[in-house]
Amino acid sequence: MMENNPSEILGKLTEIPETPADVTKQASGIYVTVHGHFYQPPRENPYLDTIERQPSARPFKDWNERIYHECYRPNAFSRIFNEKGEVIKIVNNFEYLSFNIGPTLMSWLENYDIEVYQRIIEADRQSCLRLGGHGNAIAQVYNHIILPLANPRDKDTQIVWGIEDFKSRFGRDPEGMWLAETAVDYPTLKVLSDRGIRFIILAPSQAEKCRPLPSAADPAPEWHSVGGAQIDPTRPYRCFIDETQYIDIFFYDGPISGEMGFGEVLGSTDNLITRLNLAIGSGKKSQLINVATDGETFGHHKKDTDKCLAYAFTSEFPRQGWQITNYAHYLSINPPTWEVELKPVTAWSCMHGVDRWQDDCGCGGGGEWHQLWRKPLRETLDWLRDELIQVYEDTGYKFFRDPWLARNKYVNAIRDRSPESVDRFFSSQQCRQLTSGEKIDALRLLEMQRHALLMYTSCGWFFEEISRPEGVQILRYAARAIELAGDVAGIHLEQEFVTRLEAAPSNVKKFGNGAEVYRQLVVSSQIGFEQVAAHYAISSLFTNYAQQEKVYCYDTMQLDYQKQEIGAITLAVGQVRLTSEITWESTHFVFGVLHLGGWDFHCCIQPFADRRAYRRLKDKLFIALETASAAKVMLAMTKLFGDRHFGLQDLFAEQRSSIMEQLVEQTKLRLDRLYTQVYRENYSIIVTFLRDNLPVPQELQVAATVALSHRCLNHTRVLEGLLELHLRENENRDREIDGVLSELEEIAIEADLVDNQLKIVEAKVILEKSILRWLWQILYDANSVNLESDLALLERAIDIARKLHPDLCLDRAQELYCHCFLTRILPNCASERSVVDLCPWDASDLRPLLKLGKKLAVSVDRLAD
Repeated sequence: MMENNPSEILGKLTEIPETPADVTKQASGIYVTVHGHFYQPPRENPYLDTIERQPSARPFKDWNERIYHECYRPNAFSRIFNEKGEVIKIVNNFEYLSFNIGPTLMSWLENYDIEVYQRIIEADRQSCLRLGGHGNAIAQVYNHIILPLANPRDKDTQIVWGIEDFKSRFGRDPEGMWLAETAVDYPTLKVLSDRGIRFIILAPSQAEKCRPLPSAADPAPEWHSVGGAQIDPTRPYRCFIDETQYIDIFFYDGPISGEMGFGEVLGSTDNLITRLNLAIGSGKKSQLINVATDGETFGHHKKDTDKCLAYAFTSEFPRQGWQITNYAHYLSINPPTWEVELKPVTAWSCMHGVDRWQDDCGCGGGGEWHQLWRKPLRETLDWLRDELIQVYEDTGYKFFRDPWLARNKYVNAIRDRSPESVDRFFSSQQCRQLTSGEKIDALRLLEMQRHALLMYTSCGWFFEEISRPEGVQILRYAARAIELAGDVAGIHLEQEFVTRLEAAPSNVKKFGNGAEVYRQLVVSSQIGFEQVAAHYAISSLFTNYAQQEKVYCYDTMQLDYQKQEIGAITLAVGQVRLTSEITWESTHFVFGVLHLGGWDFHCCIQPFADRRAYRRLKDKLFIALETASAAKVMLAMTKLFGDRHFGLQDLFAEQRSSIMEQLVEQTKLRLDRLYTQVYRENYSIIVTFLRDNLPVPQELQVAATVALSHRCLNHTRVLEGLLELHLRENENRDREIDGVLSELEEIAIEADLVDNQLKIVEAKVILEKSILRWLWQILYDANSVNLESDLALLERAIDIARKLHPDLCLDRAQELYCHCFLTRILPNCASERSVVDLCPWDASDLRPLLKLGKKLAVSVDRLAD
């Protein structure tokens, strides 16, 4: 195993930052800001606090994961290539982009890839150093609700949560905030200003009129109507909320921003430069060219456009003499000299104010489908929100000095759900010392409110149909809020809620209306403690759970467990205590699970009564098992547990998929052997068909694919196991690796001979990870005794892996090498002797190290001499 954590090095900047130049105090020249609004709707299952598998995102598990690979990571490690296709620089685009990243997305990123998360945080820190303390990152409304449609308290909480989440991540106060869909009205501006937000970014169509700020020389300047999006986006504006309160506003360049999202402006750096040049006016001492679009444009919506940005930021913008800035920095050196008045209620993505999120306005529609469901859905959720307010106030004052202040402060406990963090929250907000049971009810109340906020996520109304995943998701949040209200206050809101949803017509015939969408797609996905216990019980047959383990958002304590097999029958009986890490609710269950072989499982659950009853139950079940009769065991389980039982279909999707893979493993192994035999017996026939340019029979093609894939996967797994060993832990390791590589090389040659394109996803992933591990061991964990032979073996592995998988991705290996190149190899080359404190190599080691760079497609030509 690696002795160090790769992210400790990879998390740092791949480029060594230069000392920042002095920032001018007064704006002069052309400034450019490219803003990316990075956001994904919250997709977590409200009961498990995790995103479940989304088949539409294939080949990835879910859409967050897919967009991460296409956008978030590529922008954190964007490449600039030379004419040979070699990497000459790796750029962290977040260091140059102005950006906001939704708090719910940042939470997901932090858990999914801490390396990319740290690159984003570091990029903001670097931009602060470069721009006089003004970072690129700005905050965002917490879960992307349309603020003009929110009640005053929800407006405030959404803004407070966005600010507090930002501070906990970036370590500073946000100067600006991105509003969901740039939806705004004057009451929203007031809350933003009250909470210390200095500026926002809007679309040019949202301005009504503007004028120069009054001065002694001109106390009443003339207003200019700009209601048709004619406002000049090259300057900031001051918007007065009342006589003393104001907020500053930037209006992004609408035409260019639109062309970035929907045109070819990002098709090349030349296109981008040409288009930005058209926006530059004359006669101004300073002007800001600012554009804004969805951050996912840069790689997800438009493939490889992160590279266009990277080259523009580091080469073309400086060549044009343009200064890369962000909104806060530009505001500090060029405060507003004009003021603006806004239209009453607007958003960038709806020409009817904010009707897209409350009415059948036509925006987001198309074709024959209507959006008549939008208004009744909004009205139904508003009704539920108001009912939940009453529950919250009636019960909240039993626990908190000020329930609404407590809700605002709860964001810190959401950010860190550790017992210590939650206890700190209670210490600061409780009206008296609460009992354990009261804390559970208090957390239920707060979670009820959190889900009441999540159910307003704007995506639920954005598209054309209520039964789309976005609409279903907000209904799931509503269902969870209803359930929590019932738990804490005994109130029953679901029936009235569903009745009201009947007024929301669906475009899909099988649903008819929102009530049926709720019954078919929401109720079926609700999860209780019993289902979590059943999941634990069934999966325990395939997973060796520790005594204490986390299963999704539940802490499990295994209090007893016994498993026994007789023939094809397996029986497990046990006790487990489940505790929700979110609400602290805890339940003690007894379970019995019977596996009859194949896909047949019979699992029963009941609350723990006492030790004597459990002992009797356990004894009776294992006595029944001794008969080796599945029918008798199932009969005993029914008598002891009752009629309700759970099967494989009741497992949560991720674990169910894993168990299904294990269940078919033996079948796959038998088929692999059978096809391998067919392939070997007919190899010469396949070759003969190919030699005579005849199509190989499909049956023989399939046999060849299965046989070669099976061999390839087995050998890549052996290679992975060998690389788990440290370079010096096994003196035979290199010889064994050489043997495995020879086998893989033969497979690659054979596949080519029989004209077979191997596409083994698992083998490809293993090879990519193995090469990265191997490179890490050579560069950071090894001594240099056999460096040249180690590097030669690694290069051979790379060549063979590329033969097997032409689409092999070595991006992470490139990133690791580039960092080592800049921090260890390059300083050594610049020194007359080995820089011992930087690396263990001497001059004779440098040439093979540079040769490895060429193999990884990293440009090292300037050092080859």
